Amino acid sequence: MLPKEELVEQAYFFRILSERMGERLAMQDLLKQVKFELLTSTKLPMAVDFLLTELLHGGAMGPAMRRMQHYFTSFQTYLVEEAEFERGRFGMQTAVKVLQFDAEYRSGQPSRQGCFLYQFEALCRNRLRYDQGLKAMSEDPIYDSDWSQWLLEVRHQIGLVDLADMIFLRSEEYVQRKRAIEGPEFEPKLPPLFGQHEGRMAMANHHKDPLFLFAAMQRHLGYPAVPLLAPPDPTAEIVPQLQRRMERLETRMKIMEEEQRHGLDITKFYVDPHKPPSDHDSDIDD
Repeated sequence: MLPKEELVEQAYFFRILSERMGERLAMQDLLKQVKFELLTSTKLPMAVDFLLTELLHGGAMGPAMRRMQHYFTSFQTYLVEEAEFERGRFGMQTAVKVLQFDAEYRSGQPSRQGCFLYQFEALCRNRLRYDQGLKAMSEDPIYDSDWSQWLLEVRHQIGLVDLADMIFLRSEEYVQRKRAIEGPEFEPKLPPLFGQHEGRMAMANHHKDPLFLFAAMQRHLGYPAVPLLAPPDPTAEIVPQLQRRMERLETRMKIMEEEQRHGLDITKFYVDPHKPPSDHDSDIDD
């Protein structure tokens, strides 16, 4: 895990990228600007400088982040690579927004349960590939060996076994229920990874949409929610459209007025086929 100041700067870095990407600036220009705004006592300016160099030479940031696994987690790298995938629907603005919330949560008092639910919900909502995503999650330094092994099991069982069942079977709630049936001497073969509250909510969301489970844990346990980008505002195009329509109406009104005054001379619109077109005529055609 990185120090808190590094995570705070990462959250600021991704937030600034998300805000300024709406201005339709090139990513290399954004990195050049943001690099000078970061705290120089952290290692993030050097990392951004390396990302900028790789972006200018290779056209992508994913390979550079993969070479800096000591600074960027595998899950961060996976999101950026998915955003840079040409045939994918996952945009870079959504990726940096997800990374911003992830860094903000880690800079506070994160838990393994909260990180897992946030990362898995990010995969679900953005329809990313579970195979590569869960493998990247298992390599995250916030998880210990038990968590990493369980994430790899989820990777193989997802789609075959309900996620709520997998969470319930590795929770304290499952252990308590087994002890109530088999006696207090019952000991699970694998250590529980979730508490009683998570297990109880998982059991209540059996065979339901996993998004309902995520929402319940966010309401009751304060786990972070995945950001959702607002749809584009259609009113931004209304004024330019009205302006173009008004110009067309004005042109039509002028033609009608000239026609009523019998001053409309349509011969000026004739084109001599034997005369070579001039620059003025080509401008009119354009």
